[in-house]
Amino acid sequence: MAKKVAIIAVSSILLVAMVVAIAVGVTHKGNQGSGGDASTGGAQVSTTSKAVQQLCQPTDYKTTCENALSAAGNTSDPKTLIKIAFNVTVKHVKEAIRNSSFLQKAVKDPRVHDALENCRELLEYSINDLQRSFNQVDTFEFSQMNTYIADIKTWLSGAITYQQTCLDGFDNTTGDTGEQMKKYLQLSSELSSNGLAIVTEMSKVLGSYNLSSLGTSRKLLSGEPEVGADGYPSWLNGGRRGLLQTTPATVKPNVVVAQDGSGKYKTINEALKEIPKISSNPFIIYIKAGVYKENVNITKYMNNVLLIGDGPTKTKITGNRSFVGGYNTFRTATVSVDGDQFMAKDIGFENSAGGEMHQAVALRMSSDLSIMYNCQIDGYQDTLYAHVHRQFYRDCTISGTIDFIFGNAAVVFQNCKMVVRKPNENQNCMVTAQGRTDKRGTTGIVLQNCTITADPEFVAGQAKLQYKAYLGRPWKNFSRTVVMQSQIDNLIDPEGWAPWIGSLYLDTIWYVEINNRGPGAAQTKRVKWPGIQKLSPQASAQVAADFTAAKFINGDTWIPVTKVPYVSGMMNV
Repeated sequence: MAKKVAIIAVSSILLVAMVVAIAVGVTHKGNQGSGGDASTGGAQVSTTSKAVQQLCQPTDYKTTCENALSAAGNTSDPKTLIKIAFNVTVKHVKEAIRNSSFLQKAVKDPRVHDALENCRELLEYSINDLQRSFNQVDTFEFSQMNTYIADIKTWLSGAITYQQTCLDGFDNTTGDTGEQMKKYLQLSSELSSNGLAIVTEMSKVLGSYNLSSLGTSRKLLSGEPEVGADGYPSWLNGGRRGLLQTTPATVKPNVVVAQDGSGKYKTINEALKEIPKISSNPFIIYIKAGVYKENVNITKYMNNVLLIGDGPTKTKITGNRSFVGGYNTFRTATVSVDGDQFMAKDIGFENSAGGEMHQAVALRMSSDLSIMYNCQIDGYQDTLYAHVHRQFYRDCTISGTIDFIFGNAAVVFQNCKMVVRKPNENQNCMVTAQGRTDKRGTTGIVLQNCTITADPEFVAGQAKLQYKAYLGRPWKNFSRTVVMQSQIDNLIDPEGWAPWIGSLYLDTIWYVEINNRGPGAAQTKRVKWPGIQKLSPQASAQVAADFTAAKFINGDTWIPVTKVPYVSGMMNV
């Protein structure tokens, strides 16, 4: 009985912490009308106040944290607190969406109008991440602790990113609308950061908890998934099993798309209409060889979608939307994916707008637990927008010029090729531009056993135009990028990394290179910024382990079942 009580006690502590994790939406000071009777007095108020102060202790915005939780009412029941906090959050997120609608009616600048429209969608996505966080809490089981913590951190990082993406849409626009939206989202940003801080602290505490004293296996917090009789995680839907081993000859697709009329449809967008909403079974679309000139959106309600082609240079989806062409960067994508558990194999994705058109995304990936296998992603500036959540790329080729792999996902590239293309005059090339905005965010770009090389046209033009190429630059203040066990050709400038603007972010970024090879891998002339990590061999080994697919994106729990080639730890290279 004592052990059972102890387990319940630990679970209750975690549930209380999740109150703050969920209360991360757009809100306003005071949270008037958010529930709770301030006249309720005595020990209950004192107990609640102490619990709130303790929970808020690890946060960066303690007053904001305490105000938000104090307004949730004077109950000490964890699930009641969670429900109240969630309802308050959703209420104010919807209020922010309404505010963006009011602003939209008043502006005449089409770019500002589009940015506000994007904000409405992005804040809905924030609500979605909060909703599934709440659902995870509501069905909480102590035995699923490790999966639970990983999910909640991912989705909180996603909520932060969605809000920041809303604000990014006002870059290079006129007027003060962007500043107004920033004010609307200030408390949201603070509360999001606070929630992530509390969950991170709780995960540290629970990770060191003596579970053996509770009669519970420590394996539950070790990062190893619970498995069924077949060796795969019991929670993973069986429909994905082995799918990425299939070929068009061995798989039975739900829909075939072919330009020659041999399929059910001639366009991909026609096929998307058949995808059921929020299905637990994979929906397979076989796209036969051909060039498909269309912009495709796998929506938030289209999960478990697999696109399979005849080869990355045979089946190609192409578009030419660009920033210069009048689109917000978020909207330039030839293919955008918001539905979770997306997979693609043997397909090419292209934005053909050209370098002179500035931002022009070929693929925007916002899908959680997504896999790209043997695909080609071609563009110039901002080719691949690895936007949010957990992503895995294997045996893919990505080409571009400026920031051509960017975003704020937790993403691992294994055995991929990054091809730097010839830029325009007076331009330098950056392979990555990672956008982490919170120091506790679970996000970052990891290149493992990849090849960073130059397109022949880059080499041919470099002597005349004297442009340079770098491993990356910091898009946001806590930018994090890891390059390990990779081949770096001599196109990379000896300094290795480029600044964003002046000395901005150079103290807070986190960049590391581990066990790379090739003429561009020498670190003797690398920049000396505080954020460039110089590690001992022992420290390098530990850091490298932390950024393997198994640990960084919890890959062992969801990648192997698909049978995509996959290495969970360090590779033998």
